[in-house]
Amino acid sequence: MYYGVMPQRNSRKTYIEKGYYHVYNRGVEKRTIFDSDQDYKVFLGYLRQYLTPPSLDNSPNLSQSDQKAYQTKCYADVIQLGAYVLMPNHFHLLIKQENISAMKEFLQSLSTRYSVYFNKRYNRVGSLFQGRYKAVTIKTDEQLVHLSRYIHLNPTDLGVPITSLSSFKYSSYPSYLGESVRPWLNEKMILSFFQDSRQRNSVKSYVKFVEDYAEEQLEPIKHLILD
Repeated sequence: MYYGVMPQRNSRKTYIEKGYYHVYNRGVEKRTIFDSDQDYKVFLGYLRQYLTPPSLDNSPNLSQSDQKAYQTKCYADVIQLGAYVLMPNHFHLLIKQENISAMKEFLQSLSTRYSVYFNKRYNRVGSLFQGRYKAVTIKTDEQLVHLSRYIHLNPTDLGVPITSLSSFKYSSYPSYLGESVRPWLNEKMILSFFQDSRQRNSVKSYVKFVEDYAEEQLEPIKHLILD
């Protein structure tokens, strides 16, 4: 089985312009942060709202509060999301920030907004997440592509077979395969590394990269993406 243990706590954040990051966090005391299908959809909805320019968004029936939050908090120009996975008690994101403050502002807003939603829905109080988010700076192309594979393999810890990863709804992997369309997700951030000389077969090559997984392929750089 794929080792999907949570990374060790990372408090050493380096904020740089045009930096790539592995961002992750989990529930306080390892509690679940997604208790229902609605919870996953709400979190993904917030990602979509934050990362879609208002002129391109066609979201129906947003509440007035959501409309106000969306109009005042759009990060489409300063944050690119390259991959993600939502698990019952944690999440992983691969993001690129354009300026040194974008990631911090984006994640603080996302985490706070989701925590308010979750606490209200389940009639609870207190922190939902185990402290602030953790972030590892990605410095090489090798780290970047292996991180995307690590993210997309996480559902195997829930018993999802590697060959069925495209059926996991709370991951960016189906979008990589063209099975869902998310304009707010930048799959090219990773797929561009898998194109042949004729700019073809990037999806097929990436699927092989992910699904022909062997643990030893990731082990040499594991400390760089999971520190």
